[in-house]
Amino acid sequence: NLLNNAAKYTPPGGDIALRVADDGSGHVEITVSDNGIGIREQDLGRVFDMFTHLEQGGDRLQNGLGIGLHIVQRLTHMHGGQVKVESPGAGQGSRFTVTLPLVDADDRVPSAPVEEHNHRPPLRVMVVDDNVDAAFVLSMILKRERHDVHATHGGLQAVELAASFKPDVIFLDIGMPGMDGYEACRRIRALPGLKHTHMVALTGWGQEQDKERAREAGFHEHLVKPAERAVIMQVLDRVGRMLAVH
Repeated sequence: NLLNNAAKYTPPGGDIALRVADDGSGHVEITVSDNGIGIREQDLGRVFDMFTHLEQGGDRLQNGLGIGLHIVQRLTHMHGGQVKVESPGAGQGSRFTVTLPLVDADDRVPSAPVEEHNHRPPLRVMVVDDNVDAAFVLSMILKRERHDVHATHGGLQAVELAASFKPDVIFLDIGMPGMDGYEACRRIRALPGLKHTHMVALTGWGQEQDKERAREAGFHEHLVKPAERAVIMQVLDRVGRMLAVH
C-alpha cells in the first residue's frame, strides 16, 4: 500500500525509494519515501484515518485515501510495531517509516488457533465496491468466516457476476462511476434465479433520502460505511436463517 501510494502520488519522472535496515535495537525499519505531492503539516495527523480527503494546491485528491493507510497502521500495531509519516509540506514529497520488532527464529510465536465459527453452511457472497481496498478487506473478513466470496469493482461487472455466481447475499456500494449501486441493484433483482438474493447497500451515503432510494431500488438493508464487523456478521446470520427456511 505504501509503495502503491508513492507511485500514485508521485508525478512521472519522480523518485521513489524503499529502504530496509536493522536499527540496532532489535527492530527493523522499512522506509518508503518519494518526492511527490507531499502532505501539508495540518494534514499529517489525519492520513491514517479512514476515507481521509486531503487538499493539495486548492484541489482535493481524487477519491481520497480510502482505508489503505488505516489498514497499514492497524496491521503494524498488531505486530507490535509503529508507523509514522513525515513531509516537509505540499509539493515536497513524503516519507513513511514502519518499525517492526525483529524475532529470533527460536522465539517465534506459534500460530494462533483458528477462531470458532458458527455452524451454519457457508454462503455465496458478493462484494461490490469501486474502492479496491475496501472490497479487499471485507472479502478477507468474509473468507475468514469460511464463506465463498467473489469481489468486483463496478456496477455492470456486478450484474454480470451475479448472473453466473448466483450469490446468496450482495454487499453493494452505491456511489460508483458508470452504473451506480441503485441501477445495479435493480438489474440484479430482475435476473432469473436470484429471487432470494439478499441485497445490502454498503455505502458512505447515510441520509434518510439515501435509505429511501435504496428501498425503492430493491435493497433489503442499508449499512453506512465503515460498518462494524459484528453488524456484517449479523446480516449474514439473518440471511443464513432465512435460506434455511426456504
